[in-house]
Amino acid sequence: MEVGSLGLRTDLALLERAGSTIEDCGDHLVVRTPTNPTFYWGNFLVLDRVPGAAEDVAGWLDRFVVALPGARHRAIAFDDPGGQVADLAAFAELGFTVDAWTVMTASSVRLPPRPNSAATYRPFASDGDWAQSLTLQIACHDGYEPDHLEFVTRRTESNQALVAQGHGQWFGAFLDSRLVTQMGLVAAGRRLARFQSVETHPEFRGRGLAGTLVHHVSGYGFAELGAETLVMVADPNYAAIRIYESVGFSATESALQAELFPASS
Repeated sequence: MEVGSLGLRTDLALLERAGSTIEDCGDHLVVRTPTNPTFYWGNFLVLDRVPGAAEDVAGWLDRFVVALPGARHRAIAFDDPGGQVADLAAFAELGFTVDAWTVMTASSVRLPPRPNSAATYRPFASDGDWAQSLTLQIACHDGYEPDHLEFVTRRTESNQALVAQGHGQWFGAFLDSRLVTQMGLVAAGRRLARFQSVETHPEFRGRGLAGTLVHHVSGYGFAELGAETLVMVADPNYAAIRIYESVGFSATESALQAELFPASS
């Protein structure tokens, strides 16, 4: 299966770099991350189209169970860069959370309108920085199921391994040595680099930290990773998308996905 979506292609490239396996089944891909079974978007299907009929959806859910028999969740992405969330109505009717994320790209960047000069912007340099990264992820995402701590711990270890292997770097904005904003940038294909885990602590949002750090990290992507295009995937309904636009990113396609969370025990 040849993936056309830029968002999906960079997703898959990063997953492979982090140790996930991708099985090509012709009209779909099976992505598996044995080291992190609670990582929903490390254990999912990619379909070459959006199924239109309810019976087609049921068939794909059966195939999900066969391909990922130990998974308690259901997660399916679609190679349809021009799609809309309404296209996933058949999944929504079955209780799935459906999304059309905005894939944003930039070939150059500019400083945000109100850059923050109070913080120190630098790459992670110690185990202490990675420990703060884990703490920040937890602070930014409350209300998760009990195995969320296991998920973010393993994801942090995976991010650290990507850096150690030379595929990219994680950066932070630090105020008085405290990590308050973080993000990664990883090479994701020919002349492509993909942003990951853009997060700002809830107590420090609205201060220009994320935009200033995106600008700083983008310079690394162009100069050190040799990227010509930087890729960012954002929630179209979330305020952060305006931050990315303010530094030079623009929407280029959609990333469709459907997700069913495990039933509460």
